[in-house]
Amino acid sequence: MPDAKSTGHCYCGAVRFETIGESSWIGHCHCESCRRHSGSVMTTFAGFRPAQVIFTGAMPNRYHSGDGVTRSFCGQCGSPVAYQLDSRPDEIHLQLGLFDDLEPLAPKDHSFLQEKPGWLHADEHLPESGWVRDDDG
Repeated sequence: MPDAKSTGHCYCGAVRFETIGESSWIGHCHCESCRRHSGSVMTTFAGFRPAQVIFTGAMPNRYHSGDGVTRSFCGQCGSPVAYQLDSRPDEIHLQLGLFDDLEPLAPKDHSFLQEKPGWLHADEHLPESGWVRDDDG
């Protein structure tokens, strides 16, 4: 479905977006950075090219965390919206929980499994993505 469209929004509805086309990646992240930003033990993202994402409501606020990641969030309700890696400017990863229809957006893998709490058991049948930390963090 190359012309597939999906919509989503933050908790309060101020930040809204539409995606056009299929995502390049959907997966669970277990890294400490994502855990601390989301307040959850794992975060699930859908990756797109920036040209595929149109913000139709308020633009999200941005925070550059200093570890090569820019995180976007709603300035009103604080919902995490997206992250972008400095090393991959051609990708934006949207928080999967913000999409209006989650059914067609099933995760395909896990990232940073070595940072996952041992007691967490979720989608264990999915493979590891192979993402690892480089020397910069």
